[in-house]
Amino acid sequence: MITWIILAIIVIIAMWLVLAYNGLVTTRNRAQEAYSDIDVQLKRRYDLIPNLVSTVQGYAAHEKSVFEDVTKARAAAMGATGNDAKAAAENQLSQTLKSLFAVAENYPDLKANQNFLSLQNELTDTEDKIQAARRFYNGMVRDLNTKIQVFPTNLFANMFGFTKMDFFGNDLTDAEKQPVQVKF
Repeated sequence: MITWIILAIIVIIAMWLVLAYNGLVTTRNRAQEAYSDIDVQLKRRYDLIPNLVSTVQGYAAHEKSVFEDVTKARAAAMGATGNDAKAAAENQLSQTLKSLFAVAENYPDLKANQNFLSLQNELTDTEDKIQAARRFYNGMVRDLNTKIQVFPTNLFANMFGFTKMDFFGNDLTDAEKQPVQVKF
């Protein structure tokens, strides 16, 4: 009788280990998929930027430094590796795009140009998708990190090679943390 009880306990523990391991694998794979989704949206943004710059450049050729800044920021973002470096480069690219749109505000003909409006809408849509992908990724990373850290999963998670993943940061600069000033 005691043998059957011990055997039942061992089977229950083994089943729990299999379920916990599979849960960790599933969560890690979802986090990796979410990171890939961020890359897809970033690629879409990288593809839109040259078209947008070309359109604005036709109207505002003398704003050369803005175009160079956008081009440099795009190249830096495309070449960044690692979550922290990639997040910082993406934030810098977002800032330079804001300056590009600020230049566009000075040209009423450009703001009425259908090609520019279409590209601006596509870029806005892409930015929204990037933010959604970042939130989803960070949610998956949170779930994985929690599973790795809570008892009793933490007892064997490291043994099987599960390590914490980094969040896709949205590290704001001091200027970005300041309240927006609205002037009328």
